[in-house]
Amino acid sequence: MRGSDPDAAVYYLAKMLTAGEDIKFIARRIMICAAEDVGMADPNALSVAAAASLVVERVGLPEARIPLAEAAVYVATAPKSNAAYLAIDRALENVSRVKTSVPGHLMNIHANGAGDEEKAVGYKYAHDYPNHFVRQQYLPDEIKNERFYEPGEIGYEKTVNDRLKKIKEETS
Repeated sequence: MRGSDPDAAVYYLAKMLTAGEDIKFIARRIMICAAEDVGMADPNALSVAAAASLVVERVGLPEARIPLAEAAVYVATAPKSNAAYLAIDRALENVSRVKTSVPGHLMNIHANGAGDEEKAVGYKYAHDYPNHFVRQQYLPDEIKNERFYEPGEIGYEKTVNDRLKKIKEETS
């Protein structure tokens, strides 16, 4: 699937089914590939893979081979991007290394009770602004200039990238 060869994907699926591999394991691997290798280039790949997994659980073999094949072919033929995978790993590494605090304007004023008068001051509600976007700081002060997610130019990620560029231009 990672190599974008639907024939190989279906062939190895058939090999695993013939060998008696657990179909839940196969479904999990397809979901992982959809998330890890396709990612935001085609976010529907994960939905297709998850739907196949649900059929595996509810229907079983021999019928489950069909949605497994559909999911394997979908994931194999989908555009690929690991940008979200890289983003979460970067963010996890940052969280383990840098101590931060949530900006006051993002804090939930109903959370603790103490000091609530300082929480949420200055918060801008995105839906009150054109295009439902307003520039404000969302990351903690300590890492306010970090960038974790870097979308590519393939598939749906190009749309995401274009939107983020447009937002930056409009609010700069």
